[in-house]
Amino acid sequence: MLLGIFGWLICGGLLSFIASRIFNNQGDDPRISIGIGAGSGIVGGAAFSLFSGSPVSGFNLWSLVCAALASLIATVIWYVVRARTPHKEQSVRRSY
Repeated sequence: MLLGIFGWLICGGLLSFIASRIFNNQGDDPRISIGIGAGSGIVGGAAFSLFSGSPVSGFNLWSLVCAALASLIATVIWYVVRARTPHKEQSVRRSY
């Protein structure tokens, strides 16, 4: 069970990290989008397990796909909302 949840977390965080490198995040810290992606990956995977009736197992490809989709949707929504808000000063982006 813990391995499935950890897989959702890694899948969501990795996809949102890739999205933070692709999109212009206006100088924001990418850890915010990675956290949003990881959290939504857990929510997406749990929603799949809840609605499909399958238990949280070590490796379930379809739950990882749902976690990835939830992560991408949440990250895109974050960037759309963030792009519409006015910025007075940009934050310092740190290199990783």
